[in-house]
Amino acid sequence: MPEKEPSLLDYLRSLLEFQPDRYRHYLRMDETAAHVPTKAQSEKGFPYRFAFLPVLALVCALGGQFLLEPAHRTTPANVIFYGMAAMLVIVFILSNRANFQEKVDREKAWFVSQEIRVNVLFPATLFLAAAFWFFQDNQFTVLNVVLWIAGLLLFVLSVWERKEIRARSKKGSGLFWILMILVAGVSIFFRVYDLQEVPSEMFSDHAEKLLDVADVLDGNTPIFFIRNTGREALQFYLTALIIRVFNTGISFLSLKIGTLLAGILTLPFIYLIGKELGGKWSGLAALFLAGVGYWPNVISRVALRYAFYPLFTAATFYYLIRGLRTRNRNDFVLTGLLLGLGLHGYSSARFLPIVVTAIFLLYFLRLRTRQEKHNLIWMFVLVALTAFFVFLPLFRYALENPLMFGYRASTRLFPVEQGYPGNPLLIFLSNFWNALTMFYANNGVIWVHSIPNRPAFDVVSAALYFLGTLFAVIQSIKRKNWLTTAILLSIPLLLMPSILSLVFPSENPSLNRTGGAYVLAFVVAGYGWTQVVEIFLGSAPTKARKGVALLLALVLACYCGMQNYDLVFNQYRTQYDLNAWNTTQIAEEIGRFYREGGEVDNAFVVPYPHWVDTRLVGINAGLPRKDYALWSQDFVTVQQEPGMYFFILKPEDVENIALLQDLFPDNTLYTYVSDTPGKNFIEMRVQN
Repeated sequence: MPEKEPSLLDYLRSLLEFQPDRYRHYLRMDETAAHVPTKAQSEKGFPYRFAFLPVLALVCALGGQFLLEPAHRTTPANVIFYGMAAMLVIVFILSNRANFQEKVDREKAWFVSQEIRVNVLFPATLFLAAAFWFFQDNQFTVLNVVLWIAGLLLFVLSVWERKEIRARSKKGSGLFWILMILVAGVSIFFRVYDLQEVPSEMFSDHAEKLLDVADVLDGNTPIFFIRNTGREALQFYLTALIIRVFNTGISFLSLKIGTLLAGILTLPFIYLIGKELGGKWSGLAALFLAGVGYWPNVISRVALRYAFYPLFTAATFYYLIRGLRTRNRNDFVLTGLLLGLGLHGYSSARFLPIVVTAIFLLYFLRLRTRQEKHNLIWMFVLVALTAFFVFLPLFRYALENPLMFGYRASTRLFPVEQGYPGNPLLIFLSNFWNALTMFYANNGVIWVHSIPNRPAFDVVSAALYFLGTLFAVIQSIKRKNWLTTAILLSIPLLLMPSILSLVFPSENPSLNRTGGAYVLAFVVAGYGWTQVVEIFLGSAPTKARKGVALLLALVLACYCGMQNYDLVFNQYRTQYDLNAWNTTQIAEEIGRFYREGGEVDNAFVVPYPHWVDTRLVGINAGLPRKDYALWSQDFVTVQQEPGMYFFILKPEDVENIALLQDLFPDNTLYTYVSDTPGKNFIEMRVQN
């Protein structure tokens, strides 16, 4: 009687009994086949056994993440579901060890041309040295900018590798390109839809930014903007350019357009990194998840410098890994240019050089010969020099003003303003764990750029990121895949700007300082999606399996899109409106006073603790240099001048309301009722 084929339960029992070889002959045709695959098997891999297990793992991960949503948070049920997902993936890997057997890619010797044009490099060095000399007093001038750009162009020309342009074959089915256009369209919709109203109001940081932009438009051109403890320059010059081109004025919209463009430009690089990792479908999946994702969308819309960190992370990382793969020197030049430019964007990008160095070191360890290692060191020096030359203006400023340049970072890392609230090592470990799990658990409490106390990822993205991480770990261990290792190493490094907030651990995690990490996290999530689908379909998919895979993809995409839409345009919008003060409505009421004959200098906002930033009222009223604040000690000064006056006060400010009524008996009091709870204010019209 023939032996009965064992079930999955039998195989699981054998694993628990430490006898996995008992059923090995059922999992593979024979031992020879496992080590001597046919040509077709070498290209496609062996037929997967228990190919449905990753799908079940995905279902369990979705269940676990659903139970981590704030409305459904249940422990330890979420841990159990995620544990089941991990166990199913492990069982699948053990069941298909021949497909995941240790493999080191055989590559040709790693060699990059080291030829440079010395006759061009010499004048480039002179121009850059002169530019450094003239980058004085924290000012860009026509002279130092011309010298700097000329030096950069000559340096790039001296190291740029001339190559023949080869015609690229257009690969990809019509279906793929249709989906690509659809995903791109959906992503752009999520980024631009209702941009004026989400978010609706500015807060004090926006006032600081727009005052810096006004300085640029007035002819002041700093290298480093010292207002509000210091900021890098890129956003201010970009916003000034947008105002000149689109005539949008010194406004919230002008800031939004710049950061919106940064967010959208990040998406192609996410696709390209995903393509490098797992092919075009992996890139497309990553593009979709990032395109509709609440995290990237919010930090692009909030109109601060946050969006520049993921942009330059994505661009730098892509050209670096492509250069390591293609051995094209030009890719390393582009890596350096983008790395240096990123340092002018947002303070968190100062950790990018460490990420780049770590990737070079990782790749260095896999090289065998001295010549290969010499070539790699040369490329590292090229990247470092190129980035340094782009960073040159800030380097000069940092030498002249080291305390201001490092102030923001030092106050978080060192006890400058206050002492550590506990043991720094324990705080670091706690911050590290909180940041590493923010994708699933808690993205922090900062209402400006997040929905407090919810996961940074939606349910679908978090579940796929979990599975993608497992598959990436397997690729790193069993296949010796340096790219998956580089990505897994880079994600925690990109979280470090938030983790290192040791003095103020309540600021960790935060979506702004960890923004660079979302680039690779979405790539890993897209990789996890395609791995599940490809395993389920196998090398010869049937129509039934294709149908199931298509249905699963549609369900995941629809649920992902719907949840992220709700997160951004309902939940984030509502909680933001409840926290931000309605300076736009105050400015509109002041504008109405002007239209009714009131003079510009006769409208005031009486300050009150933790209320509106009176500079924002001026910006919203179209008078960006005007601060409408009138302190109570100055009421008498106004009383001495006859005319019609208009005062805005907080309803709780009963003392100043009473004082104004005493000083101006001929007054009319009116309560402006806002649609947003808690945002009412008092209007007082006075005829003196």
